[in-house]
Amino acid sequence: MRAEIWLPAAALAVEACLGYPQALYARIAHPVVWIGKLIETLERRWNDPARSAAARQALGIVTMTIVAGTAGAVGYAIQSGARQLPFGMIVVVLIATMGLAQRSLYSHVRDVLQPLARGDLCAARNAVSKIVGRDTAQLTSSAVAAAAIESLAESFNDGIVAPAFWLAVGGLPGLFAYKALNTADSLIGHREPRWRAFGWAAARADDVANLIPARLAGLLIVMAGGGGLRVMYRDAPRHASPNAGWPEAAMAGALQVELGGAATYEGVMHERPLFGAGRRPDAGDLRRSLRTYLGACALLWALALVLAAGAVLWPR
Repeated sequence: MRAEIWLPAAALAVEACLGYPQALYARIAHPVVWIGKLIETLERRWNDPARSAAARQALGIVTMTIVAGTAGAVGYAIQSGARQLPFGMIVVVLIATMGLAQRSLYSHVRDVLQPLARGDLCAARNAVSKIVGRDTAQLTSSAVAAAAIESLAESFNDGIVAPAFWLAVGGLPGLFAYKALNTADSLIGHREPRWRAFGWAAARADDVANLIPARLAGLLIVMAGGGGLRVMYRDAPRHASPNAGWPEAAMAGALQVELGGAATYEGVMHERPLFGAGRRPDAGDLRRSLRTYLGACALLWALALVLAAGAVLWPR
């Protein structure tokens, strides 16, 4: 049990070095893909428009219970079994890295920066289309930079801070359950008529799971960027999500740029709130956002180490 105190810090360090190997992904995909397939199977079977909204909402709750419960149970089984092995914690650390995304997130955003910096707008649009849901074919260079920065900020929470938080709170069961909730929210937690009732539980559960991590992510970005606290507290509540606005507003404030605004999704223009009050970002700001991101990751590592050391020095 004492070794598990260091689990979040160790998993963060190992994942930053190794990421998720492409060879492994090609062979067995990723656990999030497996979770997504289970969610899609249950959605196809139970989210029948012929059912009433109340029935679909109830079945959505059952779906979330099955998905999160199964993920948590698998995590518990792995962690409990690993305790019986001589080097079991190494196994747990390696498996925990699957729930983190420091390296892959940096790589995806860097892949947008490189063509954008050399003026290859077509390649930059193609690269950013892999990390955002909006239409990218007509984006200007500034809009590409803004989209990448927004994705970087929001994914810093969803892919790193929140998983690490729930890993610290509940070990592998907590991490796996969070990834199940977050995956479900991305797949079915939408407001469109098809998912509004069935995905209600997924959206609400994800909101609750991210309440603390999203605000922590925002503070880490502010600290790494050397400013933006006032902008974060002023603008974060403008977002439709109770959580996504915190890291995005923090990044806008830290970089002193304006993020958000209108965007097109599947041909439909959506008005979105604005974060920050500066100019629209460019490739240089995207480069600065990556430096801020690396600093925020380093601060998260430091926090994980401090908490682990404190638990050792001052045990209950």
